[in-house]
This record gives sequence, C-alpha cells and structure tokens, in this order.
Amino acid sequence: MEKIALVGIGEIARTQHVPVLSESTDWELATTVSRLGTVDGVTAYSDFDTMLSENPDIKTVSLCVPPQPRFEYATKAIAAGRNVMLEKPPGQSLAEVHALQTMATEAGVSLFTTWHSRAASGIQLAKEWLADKTVTGGFINWKESVRKYHMGQDWIFEPGGMGVFDPGINALSILTEILPLPTHLTAAELVFPNNRDTPISAELHFHNNIRAVFDWTVENEQFWDIDVTTTAGTINLKDGGSRIIIDGQETLATEDVEYKNLYSQMAELVRNKQSDVDLSPMIHVADAFTLGKRRVTDAFEW
Repeated sequence: MEKIALVGIGEIARTQHVPVLSESTDWELATTVSRLGTVDGVTAYSDFDTMLSENPDIKTVSLCVPPQPRFEYATKAIAAGRNVMLEKPPGQSLAEVHALQTMATEAGVSLFTTWHSRAASGIQLAKEWLADKTVTGGFINWKESVRKYHMGQDWIFEPGGMGVFDPGINALSILTEILPLPTHLTAAELVFPNNRDTPISAELHFHNNIRAVFDWTVENEQFWDIDVTTTAGTINLKDGGSRIIIDGQETLATEDVEYKNLYSQMAELVRNKQSDVDLSPMIHVADAFTLGKRRVTDAFEW
C-alpha cells in the first residue's frame, strides 16, 4: 500500500475520505494535517510544511481544505514532488488549476481533479445509455439545506467559495460526464443574499433546452435529480446518480461508492504516472457568473 496524507479534517474528510481510506487496499492513511481536526490512531500535524519535510516517504497528498487556500497547499506539495488529489471544486478559479496542471507536468507528479458525484454507481450506466441518443431537453433539480450541510462555514459565502454552486457543481459534473455531446450555458440568474458575496440560489439555461435549478434555502425535502429527454426515451438520475430510471423502469439502486471509486482511480493514476484534470464543470460555473443576471434577496444568517 502507498502512504497518503489527508489535509483538512472537516466534515467531508471525516464522513467520506477517512472511512474509505481505512478500508482501502491501495492506501495507508499515514498522517493528517489540520488546525483543529485529527483522526484517531493517525499521526497529526498542524503545519503543512513540517509534514512535508518530516515525511519524505509520503508521496501523495489529498487536499480537503476549502477552495480558497487550496492552491497554496497544492503548489507546496507539487514542489516537494508529491502527487496531489483535489477535493471538488479543485480551486477557486480556472487559472489556478491550469497553473497546477502545468506545475504537475513539469514536476512529473500526478494531479487529480476529483468530481465525486461522477463516481456514483449509476453514472457510467447513464453515460452508456445516452451515448447513441439525441438529447432534446432536460431538467436538473438540485436543492438542499445549507444549514444542514454547511452550518457555520462562512468561507462558502466568501469570494472563491462559490455559494450554491458548491453543491450545484456536483450536478454539472454529472451532466458534463453523461451527455453524448458537450453543452454550453446561454443564460443564468443568480440570487445573492444582501449580506453575502456568493449566491444562495441559481437558475441556469443551456443551449440544448436543459435547465438547472440550484437552491440552498430548502429545509425539509432535498433533491439531487437530473432528467434527460431524448428522441428515444427519458432517463432520470435520482439521489445524485445512485438510482437510475429509464422510461419509468428503475434499473439501479446501490450503496454509496463515490469516494471508494475516486481513491481507486487516484491509485491507478499514480501507478501509471498520469494525471486527470477536467475543468468542464467549473467552466459552466464561471460562465454563470459571467452571463448571470444578479438578483438580491434578504440577508442570510446562520
């Protein structure tokens, strides 16, 4: 097994990364880096530079810090000759990730921009079903409670935090993976609380009659659904792609395997000295901020 360092021990690290790494046959969670969080039985550092200098045998770093400081951590790791796995979104801007890709290539290390929703169990099936179809339209309904999933995380409402696009980019990562032909944004409306710098809801329109609604204000029922209509029928992806319904017939309902698949893919990239850097979901987000009409709503408080 290869040793790996996990940087940023917050909610996503504790609920997804750590359990998967604890059962992995590819990876040994050798150390963590965090200002506050630790993992029982694992060596912990609070300073990233110290961890890098004291652990030359750890060749891979998985970054789970917020997007705003991620570039600095990734730059240091690559300069130290480490492979880097980036939690989504891979950075706070497209230019940052392009720069990291260049650095990784020059350093001869692997860089992986992960999109965990693409690794859901039903995504490959949906992609294969749509491969020879003509898409006529679609609807993305992606609604969840920001208080449930990001309570007190002010960074997500700060520049670079993306606001509602933090979960919304998961839907865009699925869309860009399963469509047989690429799409592009034609219009958007972004709703900003009057005391925040990133949107709390958004509506996007794509050129092939696909519409997306992202909303962080719901408190009860949550939705992570994508419907795609074609000349040969309709496919519905439910619960983030873990359930697939084709023309009314459910074909898949399985356990959560997203992060297990991601770490298996990272292991393969490292073994083959390859990188996987796909920024297509971030391009849609950047276009939304470019094309989007801005609407202001009431202040948001935790």
